Amino acid sequence: MTTLLTPVFFHIVWCALLYALLTVARAPAVWGVGQSKNGSNPFHTIQLKISANLSNQFEWPIFFHIACVLLIATDEAIDGMQIYLAWVFVIGRVLHSIVQIFTDNIRLRGMVFTVNFIAVLAMWTLIFIGEIGL
Repeated sequence: MTTLLTPVFFHIVWCALLYALLTVARAPAVWGVGQSKNGSNPFHTIQLKISANLSNQFEWPIFFHIACVLLIATDEAIDGMQIYLAWVFVIGRVLHSIVQIFTDNIRLRGMVFTVNFIAVLAMWTLIFIGEIGL
């Protein structure tokens, strides 16, 4: 169980870091800290990207977390492939954030998202196969 809990924890930590980054990026607009000389927020563009990425952390990743909770709740030995796929997902989420926040490369962002998407689909497929006894 603990080996599967580790990637879940890392995704939660990643989300917390994104919240902290968003807070810093919004500071000029909210608290006036770090404003440009003309009073504008120098982080306006990146703040929008961080906010969008943070929203993305609560869309497809919910299926990852549900799969992990199901696997942990069964109290059975967790297949090494599930742990591998969980790490692929979490590393992919970090890469997705980096691409979305710091570039405008939508094609690369789509490719990174596809890796995350497939990792979670594979986790669910293995759960389903295990449930029906194939």
